[in-house]
Amino acid sequence: MSIPAVSSVSPAELEARLRLHRLPELGPARFRKLLEAFGSASKAISAPASAWRALGLPQVCGEARRAPEIRDGASHALAWIERQDQHLLMWDQPDYPALLAQISDAPPLLFVAGDPQILEKPQLAMVGSRRASRPGMDIAAAFSRSLAGAGFVITSGLALGIDAAAHQAALDVGGRTVGVLGTGLENFYPQRNRRLADAMIASGSAVLSEFPLDAAPSASNFPRRNRIISGLSLGVLVVEASVASGSLITARLAAEQGREVYAIPGSIHHPGARGCHQLIRDGAVLVETIEHILEALRGWQQLPFSTETLATVTSHPLLVLLHAAPHTSEALADASGWTLPKVLATLTELEMDGRAVCENGRWFARVS
Repeated sequence: MSIPAVSSVSPAELEARLRLHRLPELGPARFRKLLEAFGSASKAISAPASAWRALGLPQVCGEARRAPEIRDGASHALAWIERQDQHLLMWDQPDYPALLAQISDAPPLLFVAGDPQILEKPQLAMVGSRRASRPGMDIAAAFSRSLAGAGFVITSGLALGIDAAAHQAALDVGGRTVGVLGTGLENFYPQRNRRLADAMIASGSAVLSEFPLDAAPSASNFPRRNRIISGLSLGVLVVEASVASGSLITARLAAEQGREVYAIPGSIHHPGARGCHQLIRDGAVLVETIEHILEALRGWQQLPFSTETLATVTSHPLLVLLHAAPHTSEALADASGWTLPKVLATLTELEMDGRAVCENGRWFARVS
């Protein structure tokens, strides 16, 4: 028996789903098992304990379902989704992200702050080290700017380091970005990125979590949320990561989900490059410029850019360099072999056309 697809649920069914969602040791597979067995969360909640035991569910699940704290948590969530820009998406509803719904362990419920409609737009995930090097942060920002400018939503985990750089860079060019938390939306972690998350929500982007609103940081939650980052996305770009990084977990999940995996190489002497090199050895696409990503995805039916955009991105020699990493004018002259006056004149033209921007003495590519 499968879960029936419905366009809406009753208030009682919604409250019952929120109660099930808070039960200990009840993940997506067991949540689905209950709905398949009883036909609805309402019937599951009211079923006798023997029926729950017959399904092989942990005893703690059945015992907790009528606890006051479970009811109170569901009531609080009902009040939360009544507020502006706060939403609940359910896996049998038409507004649930289509790509995410394809994975085997899709979250039954998603709490979303911001605009949930951007979850249906083409997304690319960018992940990497929390202790990223400055060059790694610069590369993440440059790629995020270019990809967001090309029409992609940039998805990441709102962690320190590469994640934060990718989110912020997308906002800097007026793009959209999605942050997936490993905690509840009312128990934000890390707090240092709270202001960034607020800016994302205010600008029409989104922050989401599969966990109850008050869920605290837990080591097991962060690998679990990584499947959502990859599941929402057409592909995952790993910018800088050690071999033991959570970013490699995201990349592995992406490959298992049939998503593209990209990795940016680095120095053989830099520990933060070893994870990317391992991914490349395992079959990830080696990425040096945005062209490598756009080419790999050009066959996707929902691509937000045309072949003309691709040609624009890849045909201008200075833009090719800027898509790989931000440069000073002098560095562009060295890398391109052009004279500095020619570089400066060309950069002025690109800036006037909205295709490049200068910040703090360094130039960044921007695709409109």
